[in-house]
Amino acid sequence: MPGGARRAAEEGLRPRLEALRELIALSRSRLDGMVLDEAGRVLEAADERYRLSGEHTVVALAGATGSGKSSLFNALAGAPRSEVAARRPTTGEPVACVWSGGRPGAEGLLRRLGVPVHRRYTPAQGSPELAGLVLLDLPDHDSSAVANREQVDRMLELVDAVIWVVDPEKYADAVLHERYLRPLAGYAEVTFVVLNQVDRLPGDAADQVVDDLRRLLDEDGLALGEHGEPGAAVLALSAATGEGVAELREALGQFVAERGAADRRLTADVDTAAERLRTAYVAESRVGLTEGAREEFDDRLAEAVGAVATGRAAERDWLRHAERACGSPWSRLRARGKGRGARRRGAATAAGAGNRTGAVRIGAPRTGAGRPGAGGPGSGDEEAGRVASAPAGAVPVRSAAAGVTRGEDGRAAARPVVEQAVRTVAGEAALGLPVPWAQAVREAAARGAEGLPEALDAVAAEAEEALRQGPDVKPRWWTVAASLQGLLFVLQVVGALWLLGAVTGVVDASEWLSGLLPAVVGSVGGPFLTWLSGVAARGPARRYGQEAERRLRGAAAGCGRARVLEPVAAELLRYREVRERYAVASGV
Repeated sequence: MPGGARRAAEEGLRPRLEALRELIALSRSRLDGMVLDEAGRVLEAADERYRLSGEHTVVALAGATGSGKSSLFNALAGAPRSEVAARRPTTGEPVACVWSGGRPGAEGLLRRLGVPVHRRYTPAQGSPELAGLVLLDLPDHDSSAVANREQVDRMLELVDAVIWVVDPEKYADAVLHERYLRPLAGYAEVTFVVLNQVDRLPGDAADQVVDDLRRLLDEDGLALGEHGEPGAAVLALSAATGEGVAELREALGQFVAERGAADRRLTADVDTAAERLRTAYVAESRVGLTEGAREEFDDRLAEAVGAVATGRAAERDWLRHAERACGSPWSRLRARGKGRGARRRGAATAAGAGNRTGAVRIGAPRTGAGRPGAGGPGSGDEEAGRVASAPAGAVPVRSAAAGVTRGEDGRAAARPVVEQAVRTVAGEAALGLPVPWAQAVREAAARGAEGLPEALDAVAAEAEEALRQGPDVKPRWWTVAASLQGLLFVLQVVGALWLLGAVTGVVDASEWLSGLLPAVVGSVGGPFLTWLSGVAARGPARRYGQEAERRLRGAAAGCGRARVLEPVAAELLRYREVRERYAVASGV
């Protein structure tokens, strides 16, 4: 690989490494540390490798006992650098041969690998075609010594490329394929598989064994480099006779000259780490809160605070205000008398209930949105009845939300509605998310829901207090109607007095008709004007109630948005950020 191409490969890998680093930082509080450990080790290995020589390529010879890897090592070195003997296992610690080619930096790589100084060699001949190669002879991967096997596993994670040396007897060994080749299938571009000892095979048996070896490698998922495609190189040779060693030397020379093995190895490391993290970052479907889910959540909160009931109560209040403003003086006197009677009955009933059961009524009897006074739905005697029916020892407290009663623990009776709304919206938001992020979304929603019922009660109380004051602006036609009612009342009184004077002889009896007409007009006109005002008030009252409902609904939605939806949205945004980082890290 020319220098420019190598730099391009490195520059293409570095953004992925940085994305993986950011991914780990963003995920520390969401994912288990063990899930991120492997990715962290990949970053550490990449940082360490880039600090060391980029002019050298570290290639390890790995194989089973008796595969002849030490013999191959010596054949490539051109001298007996690694011990070969009948005793098995022979290689107990790694051996290195460095074709420096005048390039410094190999010592740092060997220190990283842990190759003892007394086991570091140079080739017998210069071999300029292998300049920059650091060749290692590893202990047997199936050694009876546990320390040897652990050393092999450690060094396989640090080298740039591996030459797997197999022999005709053990090339299909299950340990080799299941423990190494299959898990390392993603490292095909930095893998060589060499069938050694082909001199022991008669005739065309070597070709048959190589074909079978290729079949096994294909089953392992290891891509083979054929027809110019990237993948593992498969060669057959004999280290004892030298057959095929020159071909391996040539392939290694081209491989080392490219100076891209370290980048390809690290790329495979990042690919492997990203694939193992896939389930933690890739959603099953499109994620996020739909507008429908948000609206449903707002509807449930509106239900919890009794927005509809509050709107209806506001409408009734407006109608009562209109009736009082536009009604006849007689109807206002009757309403005031009924209100005083209802309050007296409510107070007496509450006191009796308190003496009988110990229940305590907190707050004055209310009507509509909670004002003391006139009868009708929600009047004082109705409230008193509800208090009287409370169980012994209970402390019922009327909530700000219409129709919601709170018990002695102060918890709103609408709490189940709120909790269900939060669970539903959290479930919608977490749908399709990877498990850690779905859990984070649910936890964020649960934290926000802890004080939500109380906040909704406060919002409802504010709305109730605002309604208690009545309409802010009185319609002008109320004043006109009240003036007409006063005029009709005067006519009624004048007519009645005129008739009384005619009966008692104060005025001429023949003038009774002059008194009857204003009395009739006043008596009939007053109720008619009251009815007409009631009809005219229905539209404005409905709009007033709808506005009250809208304000309370909006206030409840604001509480839910600040306490639940915004934290959930923040978690979803965080997930999108890490998902974008994951996409870069995985090379998608």
